[in-house]
Amino acid sequence: MDKLVIYLPLIRPMAKLRVEEAILLRRSIRNYLNKPVEIEKLSLLLWSAYGYTYPIKGFRASPSAGATFPLELYVVIGSKGAINGEEYVEPGSYKYRADTHSLILIRKGDLRRELYIGALEQEWVLQAPLSIIITAVYERTTSYYGERGAKRYVPMEVGHVGQNIYLLATSLGLGTVAVGAFYDEYVSNVIDASEDEVPMYIMPIGYPATPIMRNFDEINSFIEINRKRKKKSLLNM
Repeated sequence: MDKLVIYLPLIRPMAKLRVEEAILLRRSIRNYLNKPVEIEKLSLLLWSAYGYTYPIKGFRASPSAGATFPLELYVVIGSKGAINGEEYVEPGSYKYRADTHSLILIRKGDLRRELYIGALEQEWVLQAPLSIIITAVYERTTSYYGERGAKRYVPMEVGHVGQNIYLLATSLGLGTVAVGAFYDEYVSNVIDASEDEVPMYIMPIGYPATPIMRNFDEINSFIEINRKRKKKSLLNM
């Protein structure tokens, strides 16, 4: 029987915040509303994380050492965790295919509790309507760069992808938090990852229970106060 394939909505601009505004408002969000994530927003999140931006060259949304692209993305969608029009997306573990911008159903069912157990029972993993899991196939990079690829380049790339998800989520009115504390093998079993894939991040995604409100005036005020203090201290030297 063929696996369920969800062809995600094609890419279109949706963010209502400029990049600098998203940076200002970016926070690690650990409390979410009981509200599904629209598939259009999930589509844009996955593309901004690891989708193709220059297909002729094979370039993606996040930089990669030697264009080796060692990472893979999974999405664990809970019951009523994502909505497509008026229909909820079937809960389960999905693998992202960047070339077709699609999700392949790997395991059926609401796996959030299993993921929560694997993540040392961190409540936000259970509460969020869905989570993006980033895995790494180290050999893709180490075959070119050796041990330096494992110790430096692959972890750097996970950070690149994670920050893209943070900023795009913020721009779309969503929230996330980078979770690094979990049992690797347990999480691999939950998402049914390949043997050569190592889980690196779990990033719960949802609508923040409490919106973040900040503005640049308070940042500039903070900077000016510290400049005055610095000038005063220099004068007193």
